[in-house]
Amino acid sequence: MRTGGRGDTGQRGARPGEWRAMNAAAHPPAETLLLADVGNTRIKLAVVAERGRVGPTAARLPRVDRRQDLLSRDFRLTNLERWLAAVAPGPALLLVASVNDTAAARLGAAIAEVSATGHRPLRQRRIGHADLPLAVQLDEPQRVGIDRLASAAAAGIVKPAGRGAIVVDCGTATTVDIVAPDGAFLGGAILPGPALMARALAEGTSRLPEVAALDHGPPPAMPGRSTQAAIAAGIGWGIRGAVARLVAEARKAVGEAATLILTGGSAGLVRDALPGAVELPDLVLAGIALAEADRS
Repeated sequence: MRTGGRGDTGQRGARPGEWRAMNAAAHPPAETLLLADVGNTRIKLAVVAERGRVGPTAARLPRVDRRQDLLSRDFRLTNLERWLAAVAPGPALLLVASVNDTAAARLGAAIAEVSATGHRPLRQRRIGHADLPLAVQLDEPQRVGIDRLASAAAAGIVKPAGRGAIVVDCGTATTVDIVAPDGAFLGGAILPGPALMARALAEGTSRLPEVAALDHGPPPAMPGRSTQAAIAAGIGWGIRGAVARLVAEARKAVGEAATLILTGGSAGLVRDALPGAVELPDLVLAGIALAEADRS
């Protein structure tokens, strides 16, 4: 029996428009992989591009681009909608790593709203320590900030085999973490970041002002010749000194040959105090992407 011929769709009784719909259902477009690093100050969004080089020491890390930052406390839905429309007009999967449950819940609700109103599938997956390709040698790994663990997972790929790594992340909090030569996360140290220190001084005293813009470069020279300059010098030089000492202590624990990695929005404050550090601004985001790469 003849089933072909002119205008044959390959499906008996199906019209061309119906066949296109059936074909689309059988071969749905691939999901765009999106990342969200939900912090105490900002939500950092990005798209995972193909695996490729972002530097000679990070060739094996997932490459991220199309970055967008939102304020954790009060971001605008229109900014999120505009970014999503530009980077993921079709189906997408958003991997969420959060140390701020309130901001993560707000982001999740916003993504669901955009998905519903835009009539397109935007899936979300909150990741935890068990999703990362990382052994955590701590008693309560679930209580460790997922941003620290994501950085450590990425550092484990960046570092040469047989060497440890030290990760300095300068954000709302400043962390100095250790990755063992075998890639396991060993823990580290946490101290307030510059903005948090400045806010604590202003809120904990009656006359000291809150000093801003401490995280973009070296602190002012000593002595500070105004109250603002004295605060900036105290916070800036204090953090630099603390981080340098913590790195020295970390090297005692993991070896002098450990790879030193610097990341975070306040990295400029300590950059020239850490000679030889490899600066990878997207370390946390690349680490989050490893949660999906490990499943594929």
